[in-house]
Amino acid sequence: MRIALVAHIRHPIAPPFAGGMEAHSWHLARHLADRGHEVTVFASGDSASGMPAGVRIHAVLPVHYDAEFPWHRYHGTTVLTDHLDHAYARAARDLLRGRFDVIHNNGLHRFIPRLAASEGLPMVTSLHVPPFDVLRRAVHDSVAPWVRFTTTSQVQVRRWWPNGAPAEASVLSNGIDLADWPYVPQGDGSAVWCGRITPTKGTHLAAQAARLAGVPLTIFGTIEHRDYFEAEVRPHLSSAIRYGGHLAGPALAREVGKASALLFTPLWDEPFGLAAIEAMATGLPVACIDMGAVREVVGDTGTYAPPHDPEALAEALKAAIGMSRPACRARVEQHFSVQRMIDRAEDIYTEAIAGRPVRRPGRSFAPHELRIAPGARQLA
Repeated sequence: MRIALVAHIRHPIAPPFAGGMEAHSWHLARHLADRGHEVTVFASGDSASGMPAGVRIHAVLPVHYDAEFPWHRYHGTTVLTDHLDHAYARAARDLLRGRFDVIHNNGLHRFIPRLAASEGLPMVTSLHVPPFDVLRRAVHDSVAPWVRFTTTSQVQVRRWWPNGAPAEASVLSNGIDLADWPYVPQGDGSAVWCGRITPTKGTHLAAQAARLAGVPLTIFGTIEHRDYFEAEVRPHLSSAIRYGGHLAGPALAREVGKASALLFTPLWDEPFGLAAIEAMATGLPVACIDMGAVREVVGDTGTYAPPHDPEALAEALKAAIGMSRPACRARVEQHFSVQRMIDRAEDIYTEAIAGRPVRRPGRSFAPHELRIAPGARQLA
């Protein structure tokens, strides 16, 4: 298949990954290409140096938008909205002209699902975040036999369609390459925390719980919200609780595998938890804050605490350290391998292509709902 993969453009789609959405898009492109598909990733131009072998890039913007318009300062502003609208209007034009067999949309912009509905383009949109109003309206506007939607968990299906999901919606769980996360049979008694360091990820609660439990902790990840790190995380750092930096995959896998448990501390409606399954693959049980889809993903290979309760999380951490490491690896092998994810993605692509209308649907949307830049240019 000729597949266009529309990625989120807040950060580069390149290692070391800023977060789960970036990692997911990169690995999806890599493994689709490995299966012989012709893959073009629509992403920021500064993703080019990190693209997997055999994958083409089409620049939606020259540079990821967070470099010029940091989300924590510009979210909801006209300047960022206009910047992204112009970029995605050009992307819509180029997707329309690209003659792709199917488009896999991993982005968050409102134009792209409506483009598929209006022009009859087979598309799968993967919803990696809880619903927010602008994107929810675009999703509900666009459901059609050729426009499919996936979420990463059953919990999120219910969030996006509380009154019942359409037939075109299903679960596509994230998957990882188990070879990238080697199993380690024994840990050293310490804990790790991995992810974007930002308030919704609850890094400070991991530090508090580790201190209360008397368990050494290393924090890994990009400091996305510097003020939060300085005010809420740095005061907890010590010889026993340290920040280990933002590591690329192989180095991170080695460090994670050394530990005895992962602290996973979402303070939002967690859609999945890629950091959890990566750690579980190395054999780590997970001490979790019970939010969103966490229990659905981690299952009986973790322990749970309510949000904003470091004492309960400390107890959960102490209990997690004694759990079975082989069971953690086995759960990922059974449910969350990249092979399983790609198999399922290919099936959904086939469904979307089979649903393509004979004639252009011509569904119309207001200019603020869908904009397509004029003209066309040759894809890079």
